[in-house]
Amino acid sequence: MTRRFGRFRTVLTVLAVWNVLAGAALVGATPASAAPDATEIAPGVEYTDFDIAAANGVAHAHVLSVDLRDKHVQVGLLHPGAVAARATISRLADSAGAVAGVNGDFFNITETQHPGVEATGASVGPAVAAGHRLKAAVPNGQRFGPALPPGTNTEQVFGVGTDRTARLDRLVLEGSIGTTEGTLRLRGLNQYALPEGSIGAFTSDWGAVSRARAVCGTDTDRAAPCSTDTYEVMVTGGRVVSAADSPGRGPIASGTTVLVGREAGAQQLRKLSVGEKVTVRHRLVAAKSRVPYAFAIGGYPVLTGGRPLPGLDARVSAVRTAAGIANGGRRMLLLALDGAAEFRTGLTIAEVADTMRELGATDAFSLDGGGSSTLVARASGAAGVSVWNHPSGSAERPVPNGIGVFSNP
Repeated sequence: MTRRFGRFRTVLTVLAVWNVLAGAALVGATPASAAPDATEIAPGVEYTDFDIAAANGVAHAHVLSVDLRDKHVQVGLLHPGAVAARATISRLADSAGAVAGVNGDFFNITETQHPGVEATGASVGPAVAAGHRLKAAVPNGQRFGPALPPGTNTEQVFGVGTDRTARLDRLVLEGSIGTTEGTLRLRGLNQYALPEGSIGAFTSDWGAVSRARAVCGTDTDRAAPCSTDTYEVMVTGGRVVSAADSPGRGPIASGTTVLVGREAGAQQLRKLSVGEKVTVRHRLVAAKSRVPYAFAIGGYPVLTGGRPLPGLDARVSAVRTAAGIANGGRRMLLLALDGAAEFRTGLTIAEVADTMRELGATDAFSLDGGGSSTLVARASGAAGVSVWNHPSGSAERPVPNGIGVFSNP
């Protein structure tokens, strides 16, 4: 059931609430003593909603404030157990025991340009769950979603480290394939799209969906035809056990890695023989932080150091989801806009950055929007979460991942 929000609140009134929570200095905001209380979802987790007078109409925002200093609070990646799979955020939150959450990264939602090729449902950017590296980023030209802001790429992540501090970062894949003839470069990990001329690895984390999409498109054109020069090698127990001329499908057993090559990568894989010893290594390396990530999710930054990124789109309005960082990384803000008809004009990306800054965030990150934008929370006494915004498609859209908030009193 979708939760109907109560009386609307002006943006300045609610911003006064978050002024107290985030320590922001909001010039001209209503005094905090006059502001309505936020709703406590769990210790360290609070919710509020408010109207925004945007350029193209009134938008309605739903916001979770999460105190990462609170020992009862944890955050993590919500996902359905496989990279190439989707489920609704309410289902993911309930199955993981989360008290609240929002949808996550953009994803491979359709394949109309490639007849006969299955859409994988896999996300665009890197993903880390409970410290485990699930996947790396697809090439920039293969992403789904709005155009990236200048200077950003698909490797960008929002994450929380093992030190319980939220950060914006980049996670870059470093990988190699050791063979009897030498070392090959690994340029993909559980990705729905591989760079041209490369080799990618698929593990049991991928799921059972066909790997054929990985060799379609180019680094600059997602809709370009699929490659006709492909090869696949299965490695179990450190040795090649089988090979095929095209990517296959079906579950991958634990301890098995499937190597998929296109163009030059396919030509390199054809040199491997069944029975040959092969060593596959991969890791995601953070560009900024030396602290391991407990969880990380893809999207793109819109606010850094308290300033919106240059070149943010200020024309196209839409229903959106975003994550923000306040109090030096010790507070996380999760925003999802309402998709009800009267609010569906939403915000531009530039307005999202401004809104997150007014909420006290110094850094903010755009997640998937439109029909994916969903915020769920568990009401007091409820057995599970419910949807607290109105998805613009009138029902929850299955998504590949999200950000979950957990309470352990």
